[in-house]
Amino acid sequence: MNNILVVNAGSSSLKWQLFQQSDLTLLASGLMERMNTPEASFTFKFQGQKEQVAIANLSYEDGVLRLLKQLEDNGIIHSPADIIAVGHRVVAGATTFEKPTIIDRTNLDTLKQLDKYAPLHNPVQVDCIETLMHILPTNVPQVAVFDSQFYLDMPDETSFYGLPYEYSQDYQIRKYGEHGISHSYILQATADFLKEPVADLKLITLHLGGGSSITASQNGKPVDTSMGFTPLEGVPMGTRAGSLDAAIVPFLMNELDKSADDVITLLNAKSGILGVSGVSADMRDIQSTRATNPRAKLAYDMFITSAVKFIASYHVELGGANVITFTAGIGENDARLRADICAKLAVLGVQIDLELNENGSGARQISTPDSAIKVLMIPTNEELAIANHVLATI
Repeated sequence: MNNILVVNAGSSSLKWQLFQQSDLTLLASGLMERMNTPEASFTFKFQGQKEQVAIANLSYEDGVLRLLKQLEDNGIIHSPADIIAVGHRVVAGATTFEKPTIIDRTNLDTLKQLDKYAPLHNPVQVDCIETLMHILPTNVPQVAVFDSQFYLDMPDETSFYGLPYEYSQDYQIRKYGEHGISHSYILQATADFLKEPVADLKLITLHLGGGSSITASQNGKPVDTSMGFTPLEGVPMGTRAGSLDAAIVPFLMNELDKSADDVITLLNAKSGILGVSGVSADMRDIQSTRATNPRAKLAYDMFITSAVKFIASYHVELGGANVITFTAGIGENDARLRADICAKLAVLGVQIDLELNENGSGARQISTPDSAIKVLMIPTNEELAIANHVLATI
């Protein structure tokens, strides 16, 4: 059996899918959530069956080892040698990696140097690459597919910061965005759903999850995105503060007697939805408590308001968006949040059908026929997109 394993490690979760090489048929999949917390869980899906177990403080390495054992125990593979390639989602390739790349020992060291561009993500993803390098035969290619590659063609006026120009050039300081694999997939999936050419779309995609990003695309290419030099910028996220005044960093350093690295860790790991609410980084917990917890309500309202600001600004930047597409964990599953965002967009002529929004499964249009902007919900499939990149690369 020749199979391709795709590993998609995020800041608090790990999704994986196993594909048959010949036609990319999905053989098995799984999800690990709330990693490294007491509430961590491991889900394994195979032949329509779903097994979920709680594994407190499940680490990424233990999760990878467990999924390989599950594949063998269920007879999906006879041994790890049945996996002929692994595809990895890697957030930050900066301008060093401009396309999917087979990672060997030499360029693994180069990749490690890019941790500073995505401190919550790249170290985890590099660890997964190294773990699978150790477990699988040495001739199995480990292919890194980069979120950042989607955004390398963004216009300078939206990708540059107001820094001295030579700093931007010398230190590769620019917007790299995140979730580029997902936004690219949803761009094409939206065009396919509407049966329209990609070039005709003025699209705003909302990848909303533990990490959230919003991207504007026109003529089949991204023109702006909410995340920036690192995945810290943008809307308030599960544990990330989102966009804020840069002067807050030295202010907190002085007030708390912390180093710059300490404050950046605070902004990445203890802020956002978690920091504001004091309840949880998970939007499901926020939804269930915000009616009775003012801080949970504040975190929710901040998230909605920030998302609407980005959508409205991108609407103007695009000269009038014609489609908005929700995707990812929150975007796909939280009908109330979609409705609350769209309610604030009524000033732009957005109207949604509450029945279509709340019910149904799979890709669908949730806006009314007379809505000025079509609103869709389309499940993302970063893993399939990565598998296609792996096939093209090997």
